[in-house]
Amino acid sequence: MQQIWRHQFVSLLANLKVAIALLLLIALFSISGTVIEQGQTLDFYKENYPEHPALFGFLSFKVILAIGLNHVYGSWWFLTLLILFGSSLTACTFNRQLPILKASKRWFYYTKPQSFAKLPLATEISNGNLQQLADCLKARNYHVFQEGDRLYGRKGLIGRVGPIIVHASMLLILIGSIWGSLTGFIAQEMVPSGNTFQVNNITEAGIWSASRVPKDWSVRVNRFWIDYTPKGNIDQFYSDLSVLDRDGHEVDRQTIHVNKPLKYKGVTFYQANWDIAAVRFTLNNSPILQLPVRKLESTTGGRQVWGTWIPTKPDLSAGITLITPDLQGTFLIYDEAGNLLTTLRTNGQMEVNGITLTLKEAIGSTGLQIKADPGIPIVYAGFGLLMAGVIMSYVSHSQVWALQVGDRLYLGGKTNRAQVSFESELIDLVTDSNLHLHTDCAIS
Repeated sequence: MQQIWRHQFVSLLANLKVAIALLLLIALFSISGTVIEQGQTLDFYKENYPEHPALFGFLSFKVILAIGLNHVYGSWWFLTLLILFGSSLTACTFNRQLPILKASKRWFYYTKPQSFAKLPLATEISNGNLQQLADCLKARNYHVFQEGDRLYGRKGLIGRVGPIIVHASMLLILIGSIWGSLTGFIAQEMVPSGNTFQVNNITEAGIWSASRVPKDWSVRVNRFWIDYTPKGNIDQFYSDLSVLDRDGHEVDRQTIHVNKPLKYKGVTFYQANWDIAAVRFTLNNSPILQLPVRKLESTTGGRQVWGTWIPTKPDLSAGITLITPDLQGTFLIYDEAGNLLTTLRTNGQMEVNGITLTLKEAIGSTGLQIKADPGIPIVYAGFGLLMAGVIMSYVSHSQVWALQVGDRLYLGGKTNRAQVSFESELIDLVTDSNLHLHTDCAIS
């Protein structure tokens, strides 16, 4: 009974309709993982997916969090779908594709002229020569088997291997995806220029990802800067990063920008965002002082600006407000009443409340997205194998049989695709081998 149940379960997995249904479910949830932002905070989902009104009447933040649509690709049900689809591919490979390949490798002869009537393409040739036909088939890259007055030829067996390669490649892609979900992680860090950090702010992590998080090395942001266009728009932003070992020695150094990440020991650092962390200044002849700045919402056009309050008296009873819109070195100075006093550039000075304020620079912060995905090489290998398998699958598997009975040569064949081309090939085969078609016979 158990064996019967197991056989029925395997047959169900190998069913094409089941495989298509699983693939459609995977595609549907993959789309949802693309549309719905992944790995965001609870406040983000409450703000963007409220209960009243719910998106489509039902999709609220509670549904998203309950189902796990906020981390689709690492959820247990999505991994289960991948495993079921992989099991379906495996069952189909062993139940269908491998037997088809095994059957294609077996060959036999037709021993009776009546047998050729079963073939989709067949003809009877008068004064035909079996050896001439064999030589012509070999010239067309057929693998020919001949015994006495019987002949069998085939080519394109690799076309039967192609679907198996496609299945194997898809299994590799699934294995790579699952392995990456279980052992990889995603982190985000916002680091001011000159600071050293270790990866701590992990937003997504697999259950076996702890060993992948760097613990014996760190990264220093030597410098962060932005290139602007002549119109003042951002052209590109850069981070000069150094990888430091446990003792603080530099083991690697690279300048990254968008689409050019830093890769070290399986961890990739992408340039993803930026911010302004602080402003440096002096009061009279004081040492360089540093105050953090805060991102503010501009009253014009929603543009982001950064600001801070700088005291100009020791008892903090007076001060000025500093606003800067970017890292180009422009600072707007306002008094306590909100009136614009002046505009300064980097290293610019002004007199306020009896002191000399010198603005040195704004300190930028680089926003880094950090990923470790050990499954990527497996996925890439799977896609490479998939392309090879698809190309192989387009090769037609063609078979030809022939039987010599006196001066009559019976010829027939079949193919799994490109039927018209195969028929033309048989006609050319008869012509090239100097065989003569019987007057009342034709390939049919």
